[in-house]
Amino acid sequence: MVDRRGHDLNVWIGRARREGPPALRSSAAGLVRALDAVTAGLTLPHSSGAVEGHVNRMLKQQMYGRANFDLLRKRVIHDG
Repeated sequence: MVDRRGHDLNVWIGRARREGPPALRSSAAGLVRALDAVTAGLTLPHSSGAVEGHVNRMLKQQMYGRANFDLLRKRVIHDG
């Protein structure tokens, strides 16, 4: 999305909830619950991408060489 058109989100959500397949209807309902945040994310020029990238890199460094499913599961459940 190149244009910041968060204000068009309500129209899209309404159409998705009326005409979309069940999975899309469910997603649209989830967007309604966080409408202010989603609209801001699609409208404002700010981005948390850099922070998310650093957090992701840090998690990878912590898990490097030790990552198996059990460890990952414990980490996600414990940190969650």
